[in-house]
Amino acid sequence: MSLFSTILSKLGIGEAHADTPAAAPTTGATETTTPAGSTAPAGAGNHMSQVDVAAKLDGLATQKGEQLNWKTSIVDLLKLLDLDSSLTARQELAKELNCPADKLGDSAQMNMWLHKAVLQKLADNGGNVPADLL
Repeated sequence: MSLFSTILSKLGIGEAHADTPAAAPTTGATETTTPAGSTAPAGAGNHMSQVDVAAKLDGLATQKGEQLNWKTSIVDLLKLLDLDSSLTARQELAKELNCPADKLGDSAQMNMWLHKAVLQKLADNGGNVPADLL
């Protein structure tokens, strides 16, 4: 399993979690557009449920005994999910997400790129990520 797939799994993104509040459709939603272009009642058979990424990560942060700023730090985000946050692991994740080669050689630039890329990919895969973090 790829590191990004593990991140998705830890957050419950891409899985059917109809019994969890984070996966519940937002109020007022009456129908959604399916990939084929037809409409269906919100939450009815959608293979991708919206997971509130910020709420989930904030909840995990309150359970940790240390201050982790997942909103700005890829290292803290990975630690929050109990994943390897070493430089080697981050480099592997950056390569997996197609980080530009010029950023791979500079860990600070890579980390900034990687943090933004991970949040964007979470949103692309069904996670509800606040716009100010994208």
